[in-house]
Formats: sequence, C-alpha cells, structure tokens
Amino acid sequence: MANTTATPVLLRRPAALTSAEVAALNGRFEAAHPTEVICWAVEAFGDDLCLTTSFSDTLLVDLAVAVDPDIEVVFLDTGLHFAETLDTLRRAMVRYELHLRVERPDESAPDLFAVATEACCAARKVAPLDRALAGRRAWLSGMRRDDHAGRSDTPIVQIDRRGLVKVNPLAAWPASEAEAYATERDIVLNPLIAEGYASIGCWPCTQRPTDDDARSGRWAGSTRQECGIHR
Repeated sequence: MANTTATPVLLRRPAALTSAEVAALNGRFEAAHPTEVICWAVEAFGDDLCLTTSFSDTLLVDLAVAVDPDIEVVFLDTGLHFAETLDTLRRAMVRYELHLRVERPDESAPDLFAVATEACCAARKVAPLDRALAGRRAWLSGMRRDDHAGRSDTPIVQIDRRGLVKVNPLAAWPASEAEAYATERDIVLNPLIAEGYASIGCWPCTQRPTDDDARSGRWAGSTRQECGIHR
C-alpha cells in the first residue's frame, strides 16, 4: 500500500524588505492617504502585522480597523498611565470592539522614582514592546513628522532595529487633513488633549501642557524627546 502520510513542507518567511524596496515604497506613499498605506501593509503582512497605540487618540486605530477589523492592537500598560488614558482605552474598546493585546512590565521593573527615566522607559515600554512584536514581521505606528523637530524626517516605511518592517501611515499626512478626518469621524480623544496636552505619556513624565512643540510637556526641563520605543 502506498504511503499516504503527508510530507511536511518547510515554509520560509519572506525576507525583510530590501533598502531599494523601502525607498520605492516611500516614494509611492509620500502623497498617499494613510488608508492606502494601511491597505498595503495588511495585504503584505496579514496576521503578522499589529498596531501600537498609546491612546492619546484613536486616529490610527480608526483608520486601521476600517481596513482590518481584526488587526491586533497593542497597548503598553506601563502601570503609570493617567486615568484619562485608561478611560480612553475603555471607550475605544466599546466603540471598535478591538482585538486588544495589553503588555505589562515585569513585576521587578524599576520606576522613575528609583532610577533614571531612561531605565524606567526601557523596562516599562521598550521591553514589553519587544515581547509584543516577537514573531511579527511588521507593525503600524502613529508617528508623525509634525510631532517635533526630531521626527521631521520620519519615513512612511522603514526597517526597525529588530529587522521588522515599521509602517508609519500618518507620517506625511498634513495636519489639516488629519484634523478634518478626526472631526468627521468623531474619533475617541483622550480628555487631556482638551487641557493642552498634545503628547500624553506616563503621568510622572508628562508634567505640563505643551507649547509650540507637541512634545514639549514630556520630560520637562530635560533634552529628552523619545522614550526609546521608536529607536
């Protein structure tokens, strides 16, 4: 009798995008609507794609779930978020019925009161994000070029330090168009935005409302502008 046992087939993941492919995609998407960028990412990576958000608002979430309602949404619960941020998460869950993944730091993670802010962010944000992205091929981020001067050259598609494809659909979207979309869609907003906090992180490091720079209220009195998750 012939052996009918199926022969295992080793499936190999496609290689990360080449630098030439990344350059071509950035040229293609420079003037594209974020929905076009998200559609490409969903088609290219499927279940190997996730979205990260801090729930300052649901702009990226609103755009992404319209393309793929089941996309995994990752939230890094540092244990130091404002109550308003957690309330924004709850309201987003009700509205969008999110496929939500919450990553928390280890119990032994240091906090701002015991160590420098860099170590706190590394343990409470960077390490949990690394866990959330393990096994993924790509992720969506809400980075924008107009967040602050240090992000002015943010690409729409890039390769991150892990070798994953990082997609920033909002990077080149004009603020006026983003605001019009947010108003039309009545997206969920963190209440702190109405109080002048254009950039919202953990409460110990989001010390005051912002002024001319959207992230000026973060780590006030220091030169820090990034927590490390976008390195």
